[in-house]
Parts: sequence; C-alpha cells; structure tokens
Amino acid sequence: MHELTIHLLRYGLALIFANVFLEQVGVPIPALPTLIVAGALAQRGRMDLWPVLGVALLGSLLADTVWFLIGRWQGHRVLRTVCRLSLSPDSCVRGTEDLFERAGMPSLLYAKFIPGYNTIAPPLAGAMNKTLISFLFWDALGSLLWLGSGVTLGYVFHHAVNQLLKHLEDLGFWAGVVLAVGLALVILWKWWQRRRVTKILQLARISAAELKKLMDSGNPPQIVDVRNRSAHLHDPRRIPGAMRMTIDEIDARLGDLPRDREIVLYCT
Repeated sequence: MHELTIHLLRYGLALIFANVFLEQVGVPIPALPTLIVAGALAQRGRMDLWPVLGVALLGSLLADTVWFLIGRWQGHRVLRTVCRLSLSPDSCVRGTEDLFERAGMPSLLYAKFIPGYNTIAPPLAGAMNKTLISFLFWDALGSLLWLGSGVTLGYVFHHAVNQLLKHLEDLGFWAGVVLAVGLALVILWKWWQRRRVTKILQLARISAAELKKLMDSGNPPQIVDVRNRSAHLHDPRRIPGAMRMTIDEIDARLGDLPRDREIVLYCT
C-alpha cells in the first residue's frame, strides 16, 4: 500500500487538516494529491466524506484568515513580502491587484485554482479593508469548490487513483526521484527566467537621485505613473508632472507620449 494511503488511514483527518493548512499558509506542500486519495478512500468506505471536507475547510479558512488579518494589519507591505517569495515577483503584485480590482471579492470563488493568486488574495482582501464577514463568506465558498473538486476527482476516478498508487509503489524509491527531478527542473527554469528579466531591468533602471538630476536639467524626461488604480487609493503621492496610465493602457496611448524626450516609467 502506498505511503500516502497508509498515513491517511493512520492519521486521517489530522493529516488532511495539516496538509491543507500548510499549503494555504504558503508552504509548497500541495494538498490536492491528499484530497484525491481521501476521495478514493471515501468511495471505498474507508474514510467518511463529510468529515474530510469539514476539516479541510477548517484548515483552509484558518490559514486564509491569518493572511487576511496580516493584510489588514500590514496593508500593501505584506503583498511585497509575499511576492518576494514568488518565482515570478516582477508581475505578482500588479497581476493580482488587477484581478482583484476587476472582480472584487467574488474572485475568491476561483482564487484557489490560480497559482500565486491563491496565496496573495487573502492578504490583498485585508489590505483593501474588506470586511471579515464578506471575506469568510466568499472564501468559504471558494474553498469548498476547490476542496470538493479534489475529493470528487478521487471519488469518481477511484480505480485510476488506486492503479496510479500501485504504480508508484512498484517504482518505490525511483518514483520520488522522478518527482523531485521534475520539480527541480521547473524551479530551475523559473529561476533562469527571473534572472534574465532582472538583468534586463537592471540595465534600464535609474535611481531616484538620477531621476531628480534629470528633472532639474534643461531637458527633463516624461515621467509616467503606471501603478494600478487601486494603488493610488492607498498611496496618493505622485512624482510631480507624471502622467498616469496603467500598463495595459500604454499601447493605446502611445500617441500621448512625447517623441523628443526620454520616458521614465515607475510603479509600486
């Protein structure tokens, strides 16, 4: 019998709670495999379905509420902290704020299915001063949808799950090696992409002192504030003379930008 199945039968609901809680806190321990196996065991009558969903929902809500309260306490600073842990921090804050700005709290219904947004959405809701009741309502619905999909997959495809676990058991040590190598390659690829983008940005970046010097010169640059709309609500300060437009608007508003001066873009 595969180790995951053994641990589920031995520790049951405690393992499911811990796995879901840790993933939602941000630890890279995916809970979906555990939920799928739990669904398969529930179909075979070896686990109770509703307690599985109950403890999983409790773990998810507890972790998300912690992030929500941290976001309420720390504001947008917590978003930068979370995104520094991301393998794609250059687009983390902007992309999540754009999505939350467009969809609002109902985006929590599908936040769990979007990598990155899953972790950033709860503190973002807190940073934007949403009510705790509203957050718990939408987050509970979204968590149930995510948890239920995992358990349902295992319940419906229990034969396939059992066969897969048997194959992994037959591979033994090599199953872990293959999974570890695959994960390492993904992380290496993301790291290489991040390093390449960072080098490009470093070549084009100027300091605040250098910008001030250019502004005081006889031919100052055109400064463009490309922060998200919601960012202006939390920090209304702006560099004097800066045009305001979002990243998505730049292509449509190229005609508004001068051709005879350098252009400096800045964001959060």
